[in-house]
Amino acid sequence: MGKGKECLAEESAGAVIEKYSNMVYRLAYARTGSRHDADDIYQEVFLRYFRRKPVFDSEEHRKAWLLRVTVNCSNSFLSAPWQRRTMGLPEDLPYEGGRKDHLDLHSKLQMLPAKYRGVIHLFYYEELSVEEIARILHRKPSTVRTQLVRARQRLARILKEEDYAF
Repeated sequence: MGKGKECLAEESAGAVIEKYSNMVYRLAYARTGSRHDADDIYQEVFLRYFRRKPVFDSEEHRKAWLLRVTVNCSNSFLSAPWQRRTMGLPEDLPYEGGRKDHLDLHSKLQMLPAKYRGVIHLFYYEELSVEEIARILHRKPSTVRTQLVRARQRLARILKEEDYAF
């Protein structure tokens, strides 16, 4: 095993959680629209990480693995039969600084289907390229580009309908 792999594998649990907790939680929340559900997914992702103790070639590999597991856990959660029969309460996730325009935009983003919220989150909040998102979601880059375009179009319609102004 190379020296780089050993360093990544030996990083403490606290360091990994500190470095990636916000990213995992935000993506889980973007996919589910619920803080409670995002908490459950967050815990499951890190449980899988520490149980499996994967070894990575690079920090980017670790990040991609965590994002992929978060997407998989979110998908499993959203497709569960009991989830389809329940309806969550609307929630607002406060952004740092609590700016009203961020809260308003966030509530509008929650109106998008989960597949669109996910690509929007990964592209704008995690600042991943289309190619990186495609690898993480196991989709073609053209599919990711199409989803981004459709998400922007839907969001524009939602904002227009609500007479939303930045």
